[in-house]
Amino acid sequence: MLIRLAHSPDPDDAFMFYGLSCGAVDAGPYQFEHILADIQTLNERAMRGEYEVTAISIHAYPHVRHKYALTACGSSMGDNYGPMLVTRAPRALEELKGCTIAVPGLMTTAYLTLQLLLGPDAFDARVVMFDEIPDAVARGEVDAGLLIHEGQLTYSAHGLHLVVDLGQWWMQRTGLPLPLGGNTVRRDLGQEVGRRITGIIRQSIQYGLAHRSVAVQHALQYGRGLDTQLADRFVGMYVNKWTIDYGPEGRAAVQRLLSDAFAAGLVPDPGEIDFVA
Repeated sequence: MLIRLAHSPDPDDAFMFYGLSCGAVDAGPYQFEHILADIQTLNERAMRGEYEVTAISIHAYPHVRHKYALTACGSSMGDNYGPMLVTRAPRALEELKGCTIAVPGLMTTAYLTLQLLLGPDAFDARVVMFDEIPDAVARGEVDAGLLIHEGQLTYSAHGLHLVVDLGQWWMQRTGLPLPLGGNTVRRDLGQEVGRRITGIIRQSIQYGLAHRSVAVQHALQYGRGLDTQLADRFVGMYVNKWTIDYGPEGRAAVQRLLSDAFAAGLVPDPGEIDFVA
């Protein structure tokens, strides 16, 4: 059975699926085809139900929950760290209200969290490809930029200044980690297939963690501007205990984020979120 497995071309996802892509993890009766696309594109394709298994932003889940269920493994969780708002010169957060901010996509969790922080109508969002945002800020094309992925570790090399770390803000507000992305399986595959695929994904994550050095070297090819040390650090940030299983705290974090966003009128009602275990 062909399973199209869509995920971002980023070090953490590459690390997560290394065991599966290198053949070390038994794929069972499935043939996995890896499809790489940026997270905003994956969110849009999930709205159409294109792939059997896909990574999505947690922001996107309420929009696709009737098509997809979140797998209990595969999350990217910011544990007191997360997307970063940066500027060309030091500025206070209050100064950015009414300004133009480059964001990596309108369905990303980074954008949703920034809306919760500043207010949904408090700034002008300009969509820019995530890896082009640091240069756009450095050139003065926008007033600020919202960084995801490896940009969180490399922004200082562009001479940029941190205004706020959204993961830290969320932790201070809720005491919970910030759930940024997750893996989903299409509901029309049925519960048994969903559970088996979830198990295979978990084995791939565990294989990468057990063979960290070789898995990091594999992931490094997707790390724009990262050396081995930074790639290992980035992987450690987003492939960890939360990735193996959300656990009660991770599940509560997803429910809290989406409930707050629903109360603010930013997403449809997420309902009671179910996880394929």
